[in-house]
Amino acid sequence: MKKQLSIYVHIPFCARKCLYCDFLSFNAGIDVIESYFNALGKEIALWADKFKDKEYEVISVFFGGGTPSFVDAGYIAGILELIKDKFIVMEDAEITIEANPASAMYEKLLAYRKAGINRLSIGAQSLNDEELKRLGRLHDSRMFFETFENARKAGFDNINIDIMSALPGQSLDSYLGTVKRVTELRPEHISAYSLIVEEGTPFFDMDLDLPDEETDREMYHKTLQILSECGYHRYEISNYALGKEYECRHNKIYWQRGNYLGVGLGAASMVENRRWSNLRDIERYVGALYDIQLSAGSEGALAGSEGDSGKNRKICRDILAPDALGICENIEDLSLNSQMEEFMFLGLRLTEGVSIKRFKELFSLEIRDVYGQVIDKYEKMALLEEDGNYLKLTEKGLDVSNTVMADFILED
Repeated sequence: MKKQLSIYVHIPFCARKCLYCDFLSFNAGIDVIESYFNALGKEIALWADKFKDKEYEVISVFFGGGTPSFVDAGYIAGILELIKDKFIVMEDAEITIEANPASAMYEKLLAYRKAGINRLSIGAQSLNDEELKRLGRLHDSRMFFETFENARKAGFDNINIDIMSALPGQSLDSYLGTVKRVTELRPEHISAYSLIVEEGTPFFDMDLDLPDEETDREMYHKTLQILSECGYHRYEISNYALGKEYECRHNKIYWQRGNYLGVGLGAASMVENRRWSNLRDIERYVGALYDIQLSAGSEGALAGSEGDSGKNRKICRDILAPDALGICENIEDLSLNSQMEEFMFLGLRLTEGVSIKRFKELFSLEIRDVYGQVIDKYEKMALLEEDGNYLKLTEKGLDVSNTVMADFILED
């Protein structure tokens, strides 16, 4: 039986960085974009060689950013074609692209569908034009509705819409207006996040008129109420789907600690409990890949700029040596404690919780032998409960999830 793998493709380009954004993104000209995609293609081919003799099949591909819809659709189609050529991709793999209404024209959406992308994630954030301006978004509500209509016209039948609460100048009525208008469109998936003002963003240094904590919590509870009434079930703290088949397969890989490969600038990976990330400087990233020549054969091995092709081929077949590519950093082999911690505080984000049986299979330990005191503490507080084979947060526990999850950190 093949192991499952998800692939994340980072597209760092956007027309303009939003005032709240702390993602790795920036504007760039066509020359930089073209050189980046050439480097990205080489990275994918090199990783494919490292995975060549491994028993993996790709269950999801996710184009994120930045703003993937900012670049020409041909670049996206070319990368997806390369992934399908170099990796074993399941026939029903979930393939998602993030899109901004300001750049997701109908022709691009149609090109995405023709290329095999079957899931679209639209960054609406708000349907109030004044709120969008305060966020620094380039689109307005009219552009969003046009994008959604065009996406349906292009053949997308699996669409996510991102919305945000606790925005500067946002009232409860304004936010609920966005929620209700989004549900009327009946997208298959809705992600509803509360704004977090991150250090290093323009918002961090601004005097913002943010909703108070009580209003923020009411927004959160009203979201759950309205979406539930409209047929959406919450399967993760901030994510809702019309049916289990529309739960985001790619994100669940992260929450359930599956294997994922990140390609592109700054992309993060975790395979077989080894974690790493790519260089964040585009000149260094492109430069490291620029002189690499791929062999003409099916192996796609490193030819090696220093002429030692045999040595490089041997290194690159070791999937647990990402440093051999010259673009990876922060490489870490996760300790047993780190693995158990992540299993708990990522898995508890899901409303189904964590599998008690799976914990023992992975770590050869009973979950209560490791976390018995913590579990007992929060069960007594009605924040945790055991439901069959699963340990999960209660509705009350989901409200204070960060506090509960922090207690699952183990001392080394």
